[in-house]
Amino acid sequence: MKSFDTSLYFITDSHGWNENEFLYRVEAALNGGVTILQLREKEKSTRDYLNLAEKVHRLTLRYQVPLVIDDRLDVAMAVGAEGVHLGQSDMPVAHARRLAGNAMIIGATTKTVPQALEALESGADYLGVGAIYPTTTKVKTVLTSVDTLRDICQAVSIPVNAIGGLNKDNIAILKGIPIAGICAVSAIMKADDPETAAKELKRAAESLGITSSSRT
Repeated sequence: MKSFDTSLYFITDSHGWNENEFLYRVEAALNGGVTILQLREKEKSTRDYLNLAEKVHRLTLRYQVPLVIDDRLDVAMAVGAEGVHLGQSDMPVAHARRLAGNAMIIGATTKTVPQALEALESGADYLGVGAIYPTTTKVKTVLTSVDTLRDICQAVSIPVNAIGGLNKDNIAILKGIPIAGICAVSAIMKADDPETAAKELKRAAESLGITSSSRT
């Protein structure tokens, strides 16, 4: 039975780092207490993506943190990752569920209540909703209002995570919204000290009532 905790969801960004530095930052984030890790590579070839995923998976297994592969179900299945995350232009959740079976964690990006309900009905295990703030990553984003985030949380029975430009100094905007966790990219990846950044972000999330809890 799958078990996962999305309270501090770390999404990687390898742009600008060599592999050794990238893996160092990933491990520092794991040391800092991230509860789930998504490997996101928009530009690598399939072979390079697989190679990096295998190395990252060795780290996440050591820390007993689920590894989620962004976009690519084939890569996730090939490396034995615990999950896959799918956007609105990726493979539909229902197709991924049929291929991967019930054991794999499947997350979905949604920006509206209808999208969220469709993902839930198709077999998604959690949702990522945003962007709450503009981001500095190379991923194209459309801003999502806090009101829409609240509506999605109230509409579905699976964990909902906020994503998009979030850091320890601006997440107070999420106070009172029943999210399961926050997603962070640059706040950890680009920090001078990723381990400390993860710890500080986790404390900030806890101040909003977001606490670690495994979902099954």
